[in-house]
Parts: sequence; C-alpha cells; structure tokens
Amino acid sequence: MQAGDLPPELAEAWQAWLPAQALWLPLAVAGPRGGGLLLAADAHWPAAELALLAEWGHAWQHAWRGLQPQAAWSPRRWLAQLPDWLRASREQPWWRRRPLQLTLGALLVLLFPVRLSVLAPGELVPARPAVLRAPMEGVISQFHVRPNEAVRAGQALFSFDEAALASRLEVARQALATAEAEYRQFAQLALNDGKSKGQLAVLAGKIGEKQAEADYLARQFERSHVVAPQDGIALFDDPAEWVGRPVQTGERIMRVAAANEVEIEAWIAIGDAIPLEAGAPVQLYLSATPFRPVAGRLRYLNHDAVARPDGSYAYRARARLEDVPRDRIGLKGTAKLHGQWTTLIHWVLRRPLASIRQFIAF
Repeated sequence: MQAGDLPPELAEAWQAWLPAQALWLPLAVAGPRGGGLLLAADAHWPAAELALLAEWGHAWQHAWRGLQPQAAWSPRRWLAQLPDWLRASREQPWWRRRPLQLTLGALLVLLFPVRLSVLAPGELVPARPAVLRAPMEGVISQFHVRPNEAVRAGQALFSFDEAALASRLEVARQALATAEAEYRQFAQLALNDGKSKGQLAVLAGKIGEKQAEADYLARQFERSHVVAPQDGIALFDDPAEWVGRPVQTGERIMRVAAANEVEIEAWIAIGDAIPLEAGAPVQLYLSATPFRPVAGRLRYLNHDAVARPDGSYAYRARARLEDVPRDRIGLKGTAKLHGQWTTLIHWVLRRPLASIRQFIAF
C-alpha cells in the first residue's frame, strides 16, 4: 500500500508520519476484537519476506483463535454470519464454493445406493418334517423316546392306553364267534327244515358285520402303537404333559425331522413388509451365536398374513440354508431379509412417509 492509494486527508497524515510503503498484517479475526500489525518501509518488500510474513500471520491467527472462548451456536449468530460466508464463497471459483460443495455432498449421500432390508423374529425349523398326529381318540399311556432323540424308521415312538380298546376287540371277537356258531347251527337244520334255509342269508350278513367290526378294532389296536415313518429327530414337548392326556383324532403330537434338512422361518410384520423376490439373501442372527449368522436364500413368502400366538398378524417366510446346518432345530433369533436396491433417502423416509400417508389418508 502507498500513500497515493488513500484519500487526500489520510495521505497528508501518512506523509507526515509514515514512509512511502506500508504493509498491513492481520493477526486476529475480523470483529470488534480484530487487530493486526502495520509495517512501514521506504522500499517494497521482497516476495520471500512477504511469504514469510504471511506464514507468521497465519500462526498468530491460529494462536489467537485458540485463546478466544468458543461462542455458543445460535440461529441468530449463524444468520448474521451467513451473508459474509456467501459473499466470500461467491468470490471463489464455482467448484470451490462451500454452499455448492455442501449441496453436492448432501445429494451424493442421499442418493447413495443401499439395499432395503427388514428385521423379523426368526427360528431354525425342519424343512420337510413328518408330522405324527393322533390316529384315533384315546389317552396316551407311554412314550418310548425322549425329546430331541434320534430315531430310526419303524421304531416305536408312543402308544395309547389299550385297556378299553382291547376289551372292545375281545367283545367283537366273541360276537363274531357267536354269529359263526349260530350260522353253523342253522346250516345243519336247513338239511331237514326248509324254513331254516331262509335264515342262512341273514346270519351270513351278521357274520360279515361282526367280522368287519372285529377287523376295524384289530387295526385300531395296531395303530395304538405309533412308529417312526422315517429316520430323524423326534421333536415334541415334555412327555409328562402328554401321558394320561386325552387326545382327539388328528391332533398333532410330535414331528420327526431329518437332522440335515433345516430351514429359516421368519415372521414379517405387516408394517415392515417390503418387496422380496425368491432367492433373496436372508441372514439369521441366533441369540446363542450372534456373531455367526446363518445364511440362506428366500424360498417363499406367504401372500396372506396369518395370526400368531401373540395376537399379531405377520407374513411367514421360509429360506433354505446355503451351508450344512451346524445349529440344532428350534434355536431362535433375529432374521434380516434383504430386498431390492434403492437410495438412502428412500430407505430413511420409507417408514415415516408410510405413517404420514396412513394418517392423512388421501
């Protein structure tokens, strides 16, 4: 700066007190406490000295900011500094303007591709279990296996109380024997008595009726001893809860599942339902091993929501495992199902927008 660069009144004072050349070195931020160092000389400063003084000034400014107390952020203070900040930004090239950089950065973050996902309670369940139901009405008297015990095909699993059934079977056999004896008696009389020949057809029908009843009870007696239809693991509750308990025909008692045929079952809440395609990745984080997820691929997803024991409605999802199962059937955890790719802003605002849409209902 030179004296000729100033207004006339300041130029006269300059010539009286200062040399021809001057250098203003700001040492503090602008404001009521701002300040700097005024250097004067008769000749221009070399470029090397100017660079050294600029570095020195930056060091002083950094130290000054560190000694000043940090003012609390307030909207009024931010709005007051906003025009200066925008004015300083307009003086720079467009690619270095801070508002534009922040806007582009926010757009890049909001448009970052992510995958839709949903969390749901999950469990390891048998893939194709053989469900054993009560073949008849009765009372279970004994279990021949323990829960989660490995069984072979044809092995006895449980049996019903045989007392009432055996009594009925004996009565049916005695009635059949009586009908057969009566038939033989009339068959002998029919040789000399024509009227007795007419009773033979009635007695033959009666024998067939008693024979069918005896055969049915004999089959029921055999069915009272339930055997395993395949090799696997017997899955059922505590035997003490079943022994002595009357059951109805068709009531499920146990399942026999192969140890290596395991699937992931998840229940997706109605509010969390997202589009899921067959083969979508599924991960089950078991409560027993949370750091070793079980990976699988979605096999199917129910079209209709079904009621759960807690009274809520959810969609049932099944996923086949990608590797050989290492965890036992029945372990529970949290399943994570991955859907289609979308943007981060859609992933963040999907649930709030759905809630707002249901609230305003337009």
